[in-house]
Amino acid sequence: MRKVLIAAILLATYFALILTMPVADRLILFPTTAHIDAVGAQPKPIPFEDGQLEVWIAKSQTAQRIGRADIYILRFYGNADRADRWVALEAEMWNGRAVEIWGMNYPGFGGSTGPARLRRIAPAALAAFDALKKEAGERPVVLFGASLGAAAALHVAAHRPVAGLILHNPPALRQLILQQFGWWNLWLLAGPIAAQIPNELDSLANSRTIQAPAIFLLAEKDEIVPPRFQKMVVDAYVGEKKIIQIRNGHHNTPIGSTAITELHQALDWLLPRRTTSPVSDSRHDSQ
Repeated sequence: MRKVLIAAILLATYFALILTMPVADRLILFPTTAHIDAVGAQPKPIPFEDGQLEVWIAKSQTAQRIGRADIYILRFYGNADRADRWVALEAEMWNGRAVEIWGMNYPGFGGSTGPARLRRIAPAALAAFDALKKEAGERPVVLFGASLGAAAALHVAAHRPVAGLILHNPPALRQLILQQFGWWNLWLLAGPIAAQIPNELDSLANSRTIQAPAIFLLAEKDEIVPPRFQKMVVDAYVGEKKIIQIRNGHHNTPIGSTAITELHQALDWLLPRRTTSPVSDSRHDSQ
């Protein structure tokens, strides 16, 4: 009985520690704050909680030439990436459209005030959207999320009206942790970590509420988010959708020439050239 009692106390202590320590934050988030050359993108601080979010803004050449943006893109990156690395480079991927792209650094990343916590990502994403929407007015806003950023984008789309989404290798986070990593630790580690994923980042639950159209970019050989966990998000998504397979692509494989051609075609579906106002869904929360 004494051995059983000691084992029970040790097990209870283990679960108390694992559930209260930010284990998921440390295993999933890889924040950096070192300087990155933003290649001409401009920083914009947005008030958030007791600090600020760092957003980087760049315009396509078309938007610069005509002096305005017709479409706004809110960009969310992966768990170890930064907006200042990519925003200016991605401003020209929209097939000649007049686009302004806003890339958000998560709390604790770049110049965004820390700490880096999963629970802070969803409210930060909403704060970034609300700031962008004030600038965009009635012009369409598209959310573009990669990997962890897809979970942030889905949360925003579940609570704000958007013209559409582009989701690159979207993870079903809890299912990925439990099914991919649970077996080797008998779920003693995977279970508590999965429990620490905020409900706001539940991509399956969010996908079941969104009516806006979406483009899915899926890497066929993704070693970080295996295709079956991406497919869970695709299958749960109730809005119209188009799927683009990045053939032989891994998690960080750039969108190749074939996929970019397909993406441009899908953009004509998502954002017809005549589009002037965002798609609205009465089921979404208002700003």
